[in-house]
Amino acid sequence: MDILAFIEEWVANISNFLWTYLLAALLIGAGIFFTVRLRFFQFRFFGHVLSQTVGQIFKKDKHEGTITPFQAFTSALASTAGATNIVGVPVAIALGGPGALFWMWIVALIGMSTKYSEIMLGVKYREKNKKGTWVGGPQYYIKKALGWDKVAFAFALFLMIEAIPSLMVQSNSITTQVEGAFGWPTEITGIIMAVLVALVVFGGIQRIAKVTDKMVPFMVLTYLSVALVVIFAHVEQIPSVFGLIFTHAFTPVSATGGFAGAGLAQALRWGIARGLYSNEAGLGTAPITHAAAQTDHPSRQGLWGIFSVFVDTIVICTISGLAVLVTGTWTEVKPDNASNMIGNAFGTILGDSLGGGFIAIFLFFFVITTVGVLIFFGEKQAEYLFGLKFSKIMRFVYIGAIYVGALGGLQFVWQFLDLLLAFVLVCNIIPLLFLHKEIRAMTDDYIERIYHNKKGKPSVQLFSDQEKDISQ
Repeated sequence: MDILAFIEEWVANISNFLWTYLLAALLIGAGIFFTVRLRFFQFRFFGHVLSQTVGQIFKKDKHEGTITPFQAFTSALASTAGATNIVGVPVAIALGGPGALFWMWIVALIGMSTKYSEIMLGVKYREKNKKGTWVGGPQYYIKKALGWDKVAFAFALFLMIEAIPSLMVQSNSITTQVEGAFGWPTEITGIIMAVLVALVVFGGIQRIAKVTDKMVPFMVLTYLSVALVVIFAHVEQIPSVFGLIFTHAFTPVSATGGFAGAGLAQALRWGIARGLYSNEAGLGTAPITHAAAQTDHPSRQGLWGIFSVFVDTIVICTISGLAVLVTGTWTEVKPDNASNMIGNAFGTILGDSLGGGFIAIFLFFFVITTVGVLIFFGEKQAEYLFGLKFSKIMRFVYIGAIYVGALGGLQFVWQFLDLLLAFVLVCNIIPLLFLHKEIRAMTDDYIERIYHNKKGKPSVQLFSDQEKDISQ
């Protein structure tokens, strides 16, 4: 074995161990802790969450911020909705069985409190940069609330670097899909992607937000509509499919067709992993976009975190999972080709070629919005670490990574993706746990000052005073 292969295997083994055991336990434990600490806030106030998020999409009230709350939501959703929801879910079912979907739900339900908490802190400790744009994220609340400068630096550095392999993987995933569906050379698709993304990201967060608040809802609704047509075309299978999901969440499932079988450990491992990857609760990326939102209270913006996990995992992932289960494609396709399951499922209605083409097209546009937001994440870390000029340099590095990844180049770098994500997550989740008293206090304040206000008027003065103190 040569040195390069040895390092790749070593990195892969460490990453698998971390994500299968330590990080899964840390994230689930944190989600349970925040759920209990906030007295099951995401469940008790879910109706209020819906009224203050989807019910306020067209509201024109102006508060301090750079983009609207809905634009912050769609920008953050753009980084999670896409390949993980469409391709990742079938992979989880292929390796963990139908029961994996149940564990995705559990991870999402408890992860809502974690995502709410990090977004709330991201807004509370945001500040204006030299261009007058609101910026924030874990690095800001880690430094300001805890004084952990080195941890804040480490979070920003790891996320800035992690964006490079992440962009490569995203780019490669779509170029291979497009090549398989339409025969386009990866070089051409890579150039098109790089140019389109550059046109978006060079406009800053405002242009990214304007693109995502139009594209993401359209893509999600269109994808869900077609998937629901597929599901209801096999409506007679729905009761038995739910039986499989709940039964095999706790018991092994035998091999059948192309499915190799899976035990309880696999259902847990793949359901939890895909759930965590899908909604990114606790990873610390969502606060970066939400920090720019126009809002009157940090907790009000945090409600969008609860809603985003609901949309991302409970809705999109569930629909993707049901599509491959009711059509039976999960037993027809071998795990090595699990990414083709959803295209095959759609092919039962649209025809084989059209089904695969539909998925390829949607993945292309999903990835365009995803990589645009990933570049924004990376730029904000570069800005925090080394200033605005350096962030502009990193923008060109990231766009170059899109093209290199499209060609399948530097695959060795990809091996570090999960390891870097692990470092990013630890740098965020542990400070979050130390800030639990502040999270609880801010939540109680929101409930008392806003939720119990019968007229629903925001407590603008409270937030303004806090924001002035923080900015000084």
